[in-house]
Formats: sequence, structure tokens, C-alpha cells
Amino acid sequence: MPTMASAESLNRLTSLVVQAAINVHKALGPGLLESAYLACLCSELSREAVAIETQKALPLIYRGVRIDCAYRVDLIVGGQLIVEVKAMQSLAVGSVCF
Repeated sequence: MPTMASAESLNRLTSLVVQAAINVHKALGPGLLESAYLACLCSELSREAVAIETQKALPLIYRGVRIDCAYRVDLIVGGQLIVEVKAMQSLAVGSVCF
């Protein structure tokens, strides 16, 4: 059974992911497909010897019914952090992302 992740553990994983994403962006720049960025991000994280799972099905419970494969996450890092990879050519001035 999974346990609650500590803030310190999540912060460490988040820092690794952010730095890996920066490295990938610096190397590749914009304009590629998300699948290319995901593959490179996985390569970067593998160098850090952190456990990763890609394209993992995440079930959904709807009105008490478990719906398998309702959602597929791009990347799970360290068994605790879900990462969705998004590729954009550019951001519009004044746009806000949440």
C-alpha cells in the first residue's frame, strides 16, 4: 500500500524533474512532439537513478464503480509524483497557466 509522501521527498523529486526538463529544453528547444520531450525527460531522469513509469493507466472511481484506463499519465517519478508533458510553440503574452 502506498504511503503519504513527505514534503521533503516531493520537493527533491520535483527539483529533479524541473532540472531535467530545463536540460531537455536547452538541448532541444521548442517545436517537437510531446513524445520526443517525454523520451528525453525519461533519459535525463534515468541518469539520476530515480524510478520512473511511463504511460501508466490510472483508474477512476465514478459513483462507486472503478473504471480502468480512464486516464493515462505521462510519467510517474519515484512512485509519488505525476508529470504531464506538454509541448507548445509559444505562450501568448498575458496568458496564465494553472
